[in-house]
Amino acid sequence: MAIVSIPPDALRDEITRDSRSAEQHREWCLRLEAGDILYFPESPLKIPAEDVAFLLGQHQTTSVFHKNIAYRPEKDLLTGFDAGSVPPHAVKRLHSIMRAYSNAATEVLRDILAPYQARWELDYASFRPVEEQGRDQTLHRRNDLLHTDAFPTRPTHGARILRLFNNIHPTRTRDWITSDPFGTIVGSITPQQIPLPHSKKICARTLCSLGQALGLSRALPSIKRSPYDEFMLRFHNFLKENSIYQASCSKIHTQFLPGSSWMLYSDTVPHAVLAGQFALEQTFLVSPEAQLDPSSSPVAILERMTGTRLR
Repeated sequence: MAIVSIPPDALRDEITRDSRSAEQHREWCLRLEAGDILYFPESPLKIPAEDVAFLLGQHQTTSVFHKNIAYRPEKDLLTGFDAGSVPPHAVKRLHSIMRAYSNAATEVLRDILAPYQARWELDYASFRPVEEQGRDQTLHRRNDLLHTDAFPTRPTHGARILRLFNNIHPTRTRDWITSDPFGTIVGSITPQQIPLPHSKKICARTLCSLGQALGLSRALPSIKRSPYDEFMLRFHNFLKENSIYQASCSKIHTQFLPGSSWMLYSDTVPHAVLAGQFALEQTFLVSPEAQLDPSSSPVAILERMTGTRLR
């Protein structure tokens, strides 16, 4: 796992149009799929200064509200804001800013990750106004513990979770820790032999056995998620619960500069946020069929281990 720093010159229009550009964009996709992070010290996403100033003035004041303000592009819906501290006219402005950010982020990725040909599902965007350092959260909600992402209420059915982050704080870095990618972790702690399932029911039992080998003692719940999604959610919790892993795994410490952007497959790269305030993020769900090396995806790794289709 590596942080791949991309200088502004690499994104100039006159470069991105030539033949070298196609090779470069393909390499960026492959680096992401392998578990690297693409880092842009100078963000390719230009957010208007007046929008940034407005966002920096927003704060979540009551603990009952979510840590993030979420924008759902498919419904053009804004949720998670503290209505007690944000007046209606400000909510309208915030909604407009988040809509514009989501559209701009999508256009940036269309250019940078051109080989995907925008074959993704646009998921939530979020604004994160809360200071990360010292936050009091339950174990499974803690951001400062290494974890891979899995959405409890939004199963991906094998699509990968691609996330673009922007640090909009004017002076402070956003401090992360990352570690070895999913395939390395699973390969080091799972049994050598896994029974080959022949049905979805047996497949669920196989993943349950795999989960027990990882220390996930609770049975898989009977809800409408694929066996893949069930396992990934348990894996997310397992990493946060595993104090030995948290203490002893390899770690890369990175401080993402003010005004910078970075992207990663967050279901592949274990990550933790130690400090920082005021960030924007847009999530995309990229199907295996759109990827250049689908064999590197978590679902493909698990399907090889179990010998069956998990989607």
